Amino acid sequence: MGKITFMGAGSNVFAKNVIGDTLLTDALRDFEISLYDIDPERLDDSYRMICNLNETLNNGRAKISKYVGVENRKEALRGADFVIDAIQVGRYDPCTITDFEVPKKYGLRQTIGDTLGIGGIFRALRTIPVLDDFARDMAEVCPDAWFLNYTNPMAILSGFMQRYTPIKTVGLCHSVQVCSHTILRELGIEYTEPVSDVIAGINHMAWLLEIKDGTGKDLYPEIRKRAVAELEKKDSDCTDLVRFEYIRRLGYYCTESSEHNAEYNPFFIKKTHPELIDRYNIPLDEYPRRCINAITSWETKRQQLLDHTLSHVRSKEYASRIMEAMVTNEPYVIGGNVINHNLIENLPAEACVEVTCLVNKNGVTPCYHGRLPIQLAAMNMSNIGCQLMTIEAAVTRKKEAVYQAAMLEPHTAAELTIDEIVSLCDDLFEAHGDWIPKYN
Repeated sequence: MGKITFMGAGSNVFAKNVIGDTLLTDALRDFEISLYDIDPERLDDSYRMICNLNETLNNGRAKISKYVGVENRKEALRGADFVIDAIQVGRYDPCTITDFEVPKKYGLRQTIGDTLGIGGIFRALRTIPVLDDFARDMAEVCPDAWFLNYTNPMAILSGFMQRYTPIKTVGLCHSVQVCSHTILRELGIEYTEPVSDVIAGINHMAWLLEIKDGTGKDLYPEIRKRAVAELEKKDSDCTDLVRFEYIRRLGYYCTESSEHNAEYNPFFIKKTHPELIDRYNIPLDEYPRRCINAITSWETKRQQLLDHTLSHVRSKEYASRIMEAMVTNEPYVIGGNVINHNLIENLPAEACVEVTCLVNKNGVTPCYHGRLPIQLAAMNMSNIGCQLMTIEAAVTRKKEAVYQAAMLEPHTAAELTIDEIVSLCDDLFEAHGDWIPKYN
C-alpha cells in the first residue's frame, strides 16, 4: 500500500501515539512502517512495542522494520510516502544541560528553551544540519514524500525545510487542537458542543481569535471576565496566568502554555523583578526538570510500553489524519506551520506561520487568513525576527548572524547587554563542541 518512515523512533511514547494511530486507521493499516534512530536500545524498545501493537490492534497486517545508525538512514527512507520527524539532537545530556546552565552564568533564566530564547536558538543550530541531511537523502530515495515535522523549534526548522530544501514539509504542533477546550476547562465555562474557533499566528504563539459554542454563542466575553478575575485573586495557584495576562492586556488567548510563553517576551522573567516568578507561577528550569523525571521513571515506563497487553486509543495528533486524508482524498482541516506567502498579511512573507490548512490528495493547502490585530502581529514579529535570523545563521554559518539572532530574541535582549550576548553565544559555541558545525 505505502510506507511510513519514523525518524527518531526511539521517542517511545510519541512513537506509540503516532504509529499506534496509523494502526487504527483503515486506510493506513497495510502500510510498511520503517523505524529509524541512532540509539539502538531505544529503537529496539520501540520496535518491540510497535510489533506488539501491530498484533493486538491490527492483526499483524503492517510490515514493521527498524534501521539504526546514519549508515542505514537511506534504506529507512527509501520509497517512503510519509516521513515523520521527532528527533532531539544532543538529547538532555549534554545539550539541554548546556542550553540552560551556560546562560545561568549570565543570570539568564529559562523555562523550556526549545522554541525561542537562547536555548531555542542553539537547539536550532544543532538540529538544522541533521534535517538538511534528511532532506538530501529524501531527495534521492523518496523525493515525493511528505515530511511531517514535530521537532522543535518548530517555526525555525519548518521554515528552513520549506525555504531551503525541495522536500514537501508541514510543521505540526500539539497545541492548536486543544487550545479552545483548554481555556474553557480552566475557567470552568459551560458550553454546547461543537466548539468552533479561528486560530492564526506563529507556532506556540498562534492566537485564539474567535471562539463560539454549538449554539453560536460568543464565549470570549465570559473568558475575558473570568481570566481577569483569576489574575486578581491573591496567591492564585493557577498555572496559566501568563496567558491570562495576554487576555487582559492584548485581548486574546494563545495556543501554547504559560510556561512556554513566559520566555517568549520581556515581560515576566526579569532579574530586576524576581517577584514576578511567584506572582505568575512561572516554573523556571521546567524542561530540565521534566527530562530528569522522565529519566528517573523510565524503567517503569519502559516495562509498561513493552507489555504484551499494551493497547492504544487514537490520539489527537494530526499525523495519521493527514496521511489518511492524502490517501483517501477525504478532506481534513489542521493547524499547520507553513511559509506565510501573504496568508497573514501583516507578517513577513518568508515567516513560518501557523494557520488553517486543508489536507486532501493534493497535499497540504494553507488557507488565507488576512490581518491579525496590530498588537498580536507585533507580538509575533518580536519572535519572527529571531526565527528568521537563526535560519540565516544556520545557512551562512556566520557567528555574526548568531549574535544578531540572540540580540533580536526578546527575553535575552531584555536581560543582557550586547557585549554579554556576544560573550554568551561564544561560550555556548565552545560548550557545544562538535554538536554544532564550525561557524566563522
